[in-house]
Amino acid sequence: MTFSYAPYNLWPLAFICIATILFNIKPNETAKVKTSVIQGFLFGLGWFGAGISWVHVAIADFGGLPLVVSLILMLFLCAYLAIYPALAFGLSTKLYQKKRNNKSLTVGNSYLWFACLLPLFIIMEALRATMLTGFPWLSLGYILTDSPLNTLTPIIGEFGLSIIVLVISFCLFILIDKKHWQALAATSCILLILYSTAPYINKLKHTEHEVKVLLVQGNIQQSLKWDPDQAWPTMKKYQDLTRKNWDVDLVVWPEAAIPEIETYAYRFLSGLDSAAAFNNAALITGIVDYQRGTKAVFNNLIVVGKKEANSTTGQYEYLHTNRYTKHKLLPIGEFVPFEDFLRPLAPLFNLAMSSFTPGEPIQKNLLANGLHVLPANCFEIVFSNYLRNNQKENTDVLLTVSNDAWFGDSHGPHQHMQIARMRSQELGLPLLRVTNNGITAVYDPLNHQQESSQQFETNVLKTQFNTISGSTFYSKYGDTPLWIMLIILLISSFAVILKKS
Repeated sequence: MTFSYAPYNLWPLAFICIATILFNIKPNETAKVKTSVIQGFLFGLGWFGAGISWVHVAIADFGGLPLVVSLILMLFLCAYLAIYPALAFGLSTKLYQKKRNNKSLTVGNSYLWFACLLPLFIIMEALRATMLTGFPWLSLGYILTDSPLNTLTPIIGEFGLSIIVLVISFCLFILIDKKHWQALAATSCILLILYSTAPYINKLKHTEHEVKVLLVQGNIQQSLKWDPDQAWPTMKKYQDLTRKNWDVDLVVWPEAAIPEIETYAYRFLSGLDSAAAFNNAALITGIVDYQRGTKAVFNNLIVVGKKEANSTTGQYEYLHTNRYTKHKLLPIGEFVPFEDFLRPLAPLFNLAMSSFTPGEPIQKNLLANGLHVLPANCFEIVFSNYLRNNQKENTDVLLTVSNDAWFGDSHGPHQHMQIARMRSQELGLPLLRVTNNGITAVYDPLNHQQESSQQFETNVLKTQFNTISGSTFYSKYGDTPLWIMLIILLISSFAVILKKS
C-alpha cells in the first residue's frame, strides 16, 4: 500500500492490496467476526506502520526517548489507527451473518456484503479523520492524486476518490474470485462517462492575471530552529535571500520562519514592511505571537508590505487584522493533551512551541498585494472541509506553509505535498507550498504542472502562476451528495439483510 502513495506513485498497487484483503475477509461457512477483525487490524497495522513510518523519525530524533520506547510509541499509534479498518471489516461481516443462508458468498451475496462494507469503511475513515482531533493521513483517495482519475477530483474530492478505490478493488476481487467481469465493465463505463463530462461540470480556466512569486526555503536545521542565539542569523538569512529578488508580486516565507516572538521582532518586521512596499510587493511569513494578558501563544501567518494592488505604503502594525492563526493544531507537536500528566514523562512532551492556542475555525483570507490568499498552516492541509469552509468567492490562491524538517529524508514530506496537490485539485486553486527544507513548490491543478526546489538546500523558487476563474462542484457541495448516497446504500443493504433473515 505504501508504494501506491507518493513518492512512489504506483497507484494500481492499491487495487491489488485491497482486493487481497477483501479475499481474506470474505464471509463463508467458516468465517467469524473475530477473524475479520483480526485480518482488518493486521491490514491496518501494515498500512500505517509502513505508510507513516516517517513519524518515528521525529520521535526518535527529537523526542529524547530510548529507541525501544520510541518504537513502542509508534506501535501504539499504528495500532490505534488500525482499529478503524478492523471495525469496518468486523461490522460488515456481522451484518452479513444476519442472513440465514450464509454458507457461501455467491455473486449476488458478494454485492450485498460489499454494500455493507463500503459505507462502513468510509464511516470509519471519517471517524479516523475526526476522533482525537483527527488524523486523516493516508486516506485512500490520495492514491489517485496523480492518476488519470484525478480529473474527477473537482467533482467528488478525495472522499469520492476513496470510494472509487474501494469499488475498483471490489471489482477486481469479484473478477478473480467469481470470474464475474460485469461489475468491472459497468464501473469502467460509469467512470468513463464521468471522465468525459468532468470538464463541462467544472468550467475552470486560467485568467490572464499572472502573479510573480518568490518562495524562500531557508533550510534551517531543526536542532537550531528555536535556539535564541540563532534567531537573528535565521532572520538575516531569510532577509538576504529575499533582498535580491524583490521584483515579484508576492514573497512567502515558511511556517514560523521568524523564530522570534512577534513583539520582539517588531523593528525587523517594520523594516521588512517598508522594504516590501518600496519594491511594490507583499510578503507573507510565519511567526509566533504571545499575548501577555492571556498568556496565549498563536502560530500565525502575517502579511507585510502592500495590502491592495494600488497601495503605496506598507500595512504592518502589531496585531493588525491581516493575519491568520492556525486552527488545526498537531497533538504533541503543538499542544499536549493531558499535559500535567504527560509533560513530566519525557522530552517528547516538552518540545519547543508545543503550547499553542487554536485560532477561529472560520477566518478571513489573507490579502497580499491585491491577492486573496486561502492559508493552511502545515497539518491543516489534510482537512478538506476546513479549507472548503474558509474558501471565499474571490479566493485567488491556496497557500500552505510547513516545516517538514522533523521528518528528515523520509517519504513524509512527499506525502504531505501529495495531500496539498489534492486540496488544490478539489478547490480549483493554484497552490503555493513553502517549507523550511522542502518540498517547496508551485502547482497548477488544471495542467497538473509542478515546479519545485530541491529538498535539503537553501534555495529560492522564483516563478509565476496564472489565477483560475470558476468554481468546482466539490467546493460548492463538498462531500454531502456522496454521504447521502452511502447512507441510502447502508440502509437499503440492512433492510435486505433483515428481510431475508
